[in-house]
Amino acid sequence: MQLKRPVRRSLLVAHVAVSVGWLGLSLSLLALGIAGVATRSPDTAAAAYRAMRIFADWLLLPIAGLTLVSGLVLALGTPWGLTRHRWVWAKFWLTLAAAAASAFALRPEIDAAADEVDRLAAGEAVTGAADLVVAPSVATAVYAFITAVSVLKPWGPTRRGRRLRSAGARQSATRPKTAG
Repeated sequence: MQLKRPVRRSLLVAHVAVSVGWLGLSLSLLALGIAGVATRSPDTAAAAYRAMRIFADWLLLPIAGLTLVSGLVLALGTPWGLTRHRWVWAKFWLTLAAAAASAFALRPEIDAAADEVDRLAAGEAVTGAADLVVAPSVATAVYAFITAVSVLKPWGPTRRGRRLRSAGARQSATRPKTAG
């Protein structure tokens, strides 16, 4: 099934928008994580971790999910396909892994830090706060890599993609030519 051009273009714009939003969210979480770790003010650290929780609770999973779903629909509804090109296949698996890491590792870590801030006495440091810098740093690097792959489209077709391409070429060669 191929998406019609207006639908494909609209979906592509939506996919790029949510993907860029995910990268921006990751950078925001990184900035807040750095602020929480680097500050000497317990109030600033507490505010940073609470803000991270708001972003994680309200935006992280919806943006990750929309990025994954819109990319999958684009892959399945366009000639690029999901398994025809290595770069599309790599993007899919990296996006799936990033979404899973966001849901099952980053978000619980942020929630734990925000809960801990509420329990701690003023001036005490949150345990594991460095993870709140490392995880968004890794996520930002992964999203930047996925973006580069989207733009550069490196690597060739997969074995399946080469087979489909050659089958299509053979089919076109055997079709009778019509006079224009």
